[in-house]
Amino acid sequence: MRIDHATAPPSPTAVPEADRQPRVVVALHEGFYGAESGTGFSNRAFLTALARLLPAGRLSVITPHVPESARAHDQRWAGEVRQMLRQAAAEVITIPKVNAPPDSVRGSVQLCDLAGEAAIRIAARAGRCLLVGLDIPFLGLAPYTSPTTDLLLVPRSTTALTRPKDVSRVRWERDALRAATLRGARVGAISSHMRGHLVVNYAVPRSSIVSIPNGLIREEMVRPATALPLPFKARAGFLLAMGRAVPTKGFEDLLEALRLLKERGVPVPHLMLAAVTSEKHQHLSSYQQDLAAHIRAHGLDATLINRFTPAIRAWLHSPALRAVIVPSREEPFGRIPLEAFAAGAGPVVATTAGGLAQTVIDGETGFTAAPQDPRSLASALHRALTVLPRERDRLRSAGAALVRSRHDYEASVGSVMDRIAPWTLARSATAEGRLR
Repeated sequence: MRIDHATAPPSPTAVPEADRQPRVVVALHEGFYGAESGTGFSNRAFLTALARLLPAGRLSVITPHVPESARAHDQRWAGEVRQMLRQAAAEVITIPKVNAPPDSVRGSVQLCDLAGEAAIRIAARAGRCLLVGLDIPFLGLAPYTSPTTDLLLVPRSTTALTRPKDVSRVRWERDALRAATLRGARVGAISSHMRGHLVVNYAVPRSSIVSIPNGLIREEMVRPATALPLPFKARAGFLLAMGRAVPTKGFEDLLEALRLLKERGVPVPHLMLAAVTSEKHQHLSSYQQDLAAHIRAHGLDATLINRFTPAIRAWLHSPALRAVIVPSREEPFGRIPLEAFAAGAGPVVATTAGGLAQTVIDGETGFTAAPQDPRSLASALHRALTVLPRERDRLRSAGAALVRSRHDYEASVGSVMDRIAPWTLARSATAEGRLR
């Protein structure tokens, strides 16, 4: 286990009172070294918000180590996160990477054991502690809390949504959440859809749920410094769809919708389909192979991108972009529409699956389709491609206003911290004295 400090830690005997200040400890599996999905982006945003909201030196971060040789390690990303935490005088504790997959019961149990033991050591030298478990792998942190440690769990999805047939995993998540709430833990709901899902499918008491609407921080609302070059075919105009290469993202529904439009003789711009993984192997996954076969079989004008890089999102700012498509069959929240709104991209075409219905409102911020319904998606996409410029501008303005008014993530995180752990935000008399 390795501990990094922005500054050398004070001697407990020299400044015992300062060393007993409250701490916020965040355990996360994705988002420190890079992002493999929207979870990584959301986790990084959560850390950034806390680093700004908390008094200096009050934040600790626990994350599994990812070597630089790993595909999941983005050197630029990791450097930016470390610099941000260094400025907040935060402590970073890296735990060993577990051998079992983090989305397995065994992998999650091992991660919780390692992170929980590290959190106990931090709590022992803190006056009071808030332990935050970001996403599914850290739902099992309840046994590592003490009378001076509060617990906040923030599931960004659940196995009941993504792999409902994985009964043992669903049972582990349900038992972990029950154990946590029995100890007084709070469970963060990233959307109203997730709130209802947690109550109905996981029996989380409504009184234990706090609202932490997902959103963007200010860095995510500006044009990125770098962008990948567009393929030649996309430069005259293109559609963009992106996400993990899994069936719940509905990419085969999108390809079928494009086939239907082609049959009807509707002109459609080139599709940039980033159905991605971060796996080390160079071959396409079986799902990606199916997508590639569909593109070939129907002669669709599309480029399939199979490996993830954060730079893909810079295409949201391209003047050649004609529409952003989110064809998900299930979506706990869905960050891509917000990123599109913030970039002034669009129109946004999305299904009404889960949390997407909160942000993409038909005729107001975009165009919607029924989930897993290619004909409905083809109709919505046709509307987006034939919308008048004045109407397109109105949709973009409404989307940008939605992000500013309801999805400021720093404000969301600050609100929940003020509600459940206001003592984390208050400066101590000792700290104030040092500042003077």
